[in-house]
Amino acid sequence: MDRRKAEAALEAILFAMGDSVETEKLAAAIGQDAETTRKLLGHMAERYREEDRGIELTELEDAWQLCTKKELYEYLIRIAKQPRKIVLTDVVMETLSIVAYKQPVTRIEIEKIRGVKSDHAVNRLVEYNLIKEVGRLDAPGRPILFGTTEDFLRHFGLHTLDDLPEIDTVQMEDFKAEAEEEIEAKVEV
Repeated sequence: MDRRKAEAALEAILFAMGDSVETEKLAAAIGQDAETTRKLLGHMAERYREEDRGIELTELEDAWQLCTKKELYEYLIRIAKQPRKIVLTDVVMETLSIVAYKQPVTRIEIEKIRGVKSDHAVNRLVEYNLIKEVGRLDAPGRPILFGTTEDFLRHFGLHTLDDLPEIDTVQMEDFKAEAEEEIEAKVEV
């Protein structure tokens, strides 16, 4: 393996790992001995310094890590402090509504209400920390029970779940009738 390819491989490994990686492991990965690998890494570290780049290669007790240069932290902080934007699609909102009003609720119960698989929507809500596991149902397979989180309350400006709007029973019956009509239309096709 030539020097450029070896350095590219080291850079790729260190970038993907995020944490420090021992010289011995890096050497094994690129098929070189530890001393040759140290020289390659030293050359790379020098190049990062000379080229006025945003990252540097740091050695930590015979391990190496790609890091943001200290003098550029202020720019990194500007992004890191920005709240992550949560995108709630109609499917995700529908799933969240079911959890909010029916909690604790299992994924199977959500799917029964929605009439379709809800894995993606449930996973997205867990990722956004709007719902969480609140226990297990005492039934075969011990399915996970989901409920809303404090972030859910914060996100929607609620103090407690009692602040959720009441469901209009007449409107609910209309929704059920529409859903049943859609199901029948799909069956006929």
